[in-house]
Amino acid sequence: MTPSLPHPAHPLGKIGPNGVTRLIEALRAVEGDNMVRRVFTGVGLAAHVETPPEEMVDERDAEALHAALRATLGDKRARTIGWIAGQRTADYLIHARIPRAVQGLMKIAPALLASRLLTTAMASHAWTFAGSGRFRTVHGRRTVLSIENCPMCRGHQSSEPLCDFYASAFERLYARLVHPAARVTETECQARGDAACRFTVDWRG
Repeated sequence: MTPSLPHPAHPLGKIGPNGVTRLIEALRAVEGDNMVRRVFTGVGLAAHVETPPEEMVDERDAEALHAALRATLGDKRARTIGWIAGQRTADYLIHARIPRAVQGLMKIAPALLASRLLTTAMASHAWTFAGSGRFRTVHGRRTVLSIENCPMCRGHQSSEPLCDFYASAFERLYARLVHPAARVTETECQARGDAACRFTVDWRG
């Protein structure tokens, strides 16, 4: 495996708007508008529902929303919402952010090369999804992605990994661009007391 390298955090602790907008979509699809307003109003972020953000947002908004989801729905249902939001985020990135030419190259390249291309792209844009967290990658046939000081589970305690938003987004990207059998498992999570949230990517079956 290629040695892990840290990638710069966002200096102002901000993340892309998908951390909020896709959460609205997922929560509305599963639980309805009333629950969307209940969760967002409960943490003082009703304005995001009225006018979904289009620019970078304070990572503390996403942190508060995921904590509110768990408090309101319980960990299991909240994780389902997070998973759907992650899928929607990946779909948006594939549709609007990753150039078609790059996607075409990944799809015809051997999986290991396509994985390296995707991992490199993710690392160069890590500040947009990890905020003030530190993103690291270890590239190989079982690629490992990790986020230290993860904004999605910061300050939360659980016996189970909680970062389904990230796991789902990573899995969707790898399955669509690297190998259809790609699966992502969160093997460590700060909510369990681990040093970082770590995600293992494997497409070998």
